[in-house]
Amino acid sequence: MFRKLVFLTALSFSLSAHSMDMSIPPAHAAAPADAIQLSDVPKRGALYRVHHEGKTSYLFGTIHVGKQDFFPLEPEVTEALAKSSALVLELDVRASAAYHRALARHGQYPAGQTLRDHLSPDALARLEVALEKVKLPLRSVEHYRPWVVANILVGQEIEKSGFHRGLGVEGYLLSKASKKPLLELENADYQLGLFSAMDDAQQEAYLLENIDEINNGAALRKSAGLIDAWSAADAARIAALTHELTTGDTVSARFMDRTLLGKRNPEMAASIEAIMRKGDAFIGIGLLHLVGDNGVPALLRQHGYEVEKVY
Repeated sequence: MFRKLVFLTALSFSLSAHSMDMSIPPAHAAAPADAIQLSDVPKRGALYRVHHEGKTSYLFGTIHVGKQDFFPLEPEVTEALAKSSALVLELDVRASAAYHRALARHGQYPAGQTLRDHLSPDALARLEVALEKVKLPLRSVEHYRPWVVANILVGQEIEKSGFHRGLGVEGYLLSKASKKPLLELENADYQLGLFSAMDDAQQEAYLLENIDEINNGAALRKSAGLIDAWSAADAARIAALTHELTTGDTVSARFMDRTLLGKRNPEMAASIEAIMRKGDAFIGIGLLHLVGDNGVPALLRQHGYEVEKVY
């Protein structure tokens, strides 16, 4: 049960958080076979070419779950990866030990404390109803903090829709670049620490907002919509969903706007600049980090980098 919960938590960070990548995949899934003719492969995600001081790198927007028919990726992506000297990801999705340590530190209560000690009676009752719908007993999650439980519940919705962590884009990129150096922009402790920085009231609101969105279908609509937009390289829809996810007077929207994107995008851009000062790279980061005036491509342009959208 614990491993199942960890998987669902990791899965939902990608889509209920829509950009996080703190996952441990289940057992390594085999990379999808290149059965599709390359000439028939559709464009997916978003790809940028970045030039600076004679060096050329690539930025590619990823999603952290997928389906078999998402692969192989578009030839321009695989060719850009092949000619790059290094692969850069938010973090190494294979590093399960680091994830477990970070989850224990940021996502679990100290011994002797449970959700029952931190949630209001109304929130606890609503959580029990939500857990009953997915056949999870409260005792199996009560040692987790509310933000973890919220992401577990959303992860259940994503998994039921047929999207699998073992078919995430990062795994495919790793399989195609197995002989290249892998560089990480972040680590699991940092990423999970962003969630644990919410106080008890914010975490309860985050949990209840996600339960409401599961009940009214918005959670699945947003997650599936983002995946569909990625799979068609639909820039307009990606931008519209980003606006929806970051707008509104909710803890979830403010957290997405100010923390998951607003805080991390400048940090990612700075790390990418440091990497590019040393050489070229193929950089795969969550799709929403590439969107808008405060996205990583825009920030690199502001710092004098030549950034060209390939598609």
